[in-house]
Amino acid sequence: MDYERSPNRPAATLRPQPPVPVKIVVAGGFAAGKTTTVGAISEIMPLTTEAEMTEASLGIDDPGALPHKTTTTVALDFGSVTIDESLKLYLFGTPGQDRFVFMWDDLIRGALGGVVVVDSSRLDDCHPAVDYFERAQLPFIVAVNAFDGRLAHDLETVRWALALSEHIPVVAFDARHRHSVRDMLLVLLELALSRATGALPS
Repeated sequence: MDYERSPNRPAATLRPQPPVPVKIVVAGGFAAGKTTTVGAISEIMPLTTEAEMTEASLGIDDPGALPHKTTTTVALDFGSVTIDESLKLYLFGTPGQDRFVFMWDDLIRGALGGVVVVDSSRLDDCHPAVDYFERAQLPFIVAVNAFDGRLAHDLETVRWALALSEHIPVVAFDARHRHSVRDMLLVLLELALSRATGALPS
């Protein structure tokens, strides 16, 4: 039997490959801007688990620079964004309160890297996230959210206060703006790639 392709038969077309899914965990202190970060970049309607803050949370959930904040994340935030034809990010935002830290082990499973969103006026709030990612040996960056376009401390002061290694990027960004969030995430992807290729220490 002759298997030679007929001249009238069209050549097989190559199907485009779907983008590689990449999981990113967005962590940080309470009211630092995690939900806003996920919502600003997500190309789908983000899934959020915001609940109204009640009197029972007084003295536990401190809104800090956001006294008008009336809700808090009680499970996770989820969004996704396609970086290019080969890469799609799935963003999982953690709750900011210490009492929900038991969920983090599940959230980081399979993650390529993490972002610690920081309110520079409340640096102590992000220590648990930094410590957790370091213990988990997950590549991460520190992203300092510019509330009202301003930082309470410069980036070098933030690095010193958090005792961060030099290979951990510290960047400023605005959680409200898509392009600013995108640029911040590209820094994380570059870091994760450098770690994967051995260009940076684990």
